[in-house]
Amino acid sequence: MAVFTPVSLDDLTQWITQFDLGKPLAIKGISSGIENSNFFLTTEAGEFVLTIFEKLTFEQLPFYLQLMRHLADRSVLVPAPVANRQGEILHTLHGKPASIVTKLKGASQLSPKPVHCAAVGAMLAKMHIAGQDFPLHQPNLRGLDWWLATTPTVLPYLPQDGQHLLRAEIHAQDAFAGSAVYHALPRGPIHADLFRNNVMFEGDRLTGFFDFYFAGCDTWLFDVAVTVNDWCIDLDSGALDLARLQALLAAYHAVRPFTEAEREAWQPMLQAGALRFWLSRLYDFYLPREAEMLTPHDPSHFERILRQRINNPAPALF
Repeated sequence: MAVFTPVSLDDLTQWITQFDLGKPLAIKGISSGIENSNFFLTTEAGEFVLTIFEKLTFEQLPFYLQLMRHLADRSVLVPAPVANRQGEILHTLHGKPASIVTKLKGASQLSPKPVHCAAVGAMLAKMHIAGQDFPLHQPNLRGLDWWLATTPTVLPYLPQDGQHLLRAEIHAQDAFAGSAVYHALPRGPIHADLFRNNVMFEGDRLTGFFDFYFAGCDTWLFDVAVTVNDWCIDLDSGALDLARLQALLAAYHAVRPFTEAEREAWQPMLQAGALRFWLSRLYDFYLPREAEMLTPHDPSHFERILRQRINNPAPALF
């Protein structure tokens, strides 16, 4: 959520008249994240989030925006895209795709306890079930094909031990993706980036998931693994916190029971979730784009998590 494309109130004066939102009163860039230009937008109608998409295209974006609408209509707590008077939810601002969505109440819980992890697990399972009948399809754009293409680009920046780890893990994941167990995994639309800063709480009550712009169709277990690798770890070491892990997985399992194939795939999928974000952070750190307020994440964090998952296998799923 860096700002690559600045937007001022003057830019919005005429543009926003296509909506029933009244006059724009304030706009503030959001500094976290590194993919799109995001802003808190206040109008006479209330508070919203404006996004200008820097990489996703007009052809790709209906999947993300319609998925959010689909989930919101099924009582999954997500931001709802705001339509203009013609019923359109994808717009153009400064020549780029743009959207306005409702702003969730609450704040991110950056020091979660088991109660927060349980709420996340239950809502994630509910989201997966709700997405089963979503009619659009979009692959996970940061899946295996992207990993294979990106690995040669980032390898030269790594020391020898890092290069060895990356080569070994990408080889293992390529083999795993061809296995019968992998192909038996249930799948559908996933969030794919459900970190602590993409979930809102008021106290212990979860008020919503947001930032669906890495979403795609993939295995549900990958979504669970990505979530666990952020919500259920010690941030310094990357080691799993077993109380939070148990709370998240038990709550998910109570809504959508894990399958036998998912139990078999759990360990390599946790490693896949760590690999995906190690790779993307390596790429963004060593090959950054220019932006206002851009703060690339430290890639070593997910290298530690990957090493933890390899050296200290997680407890079995239910």
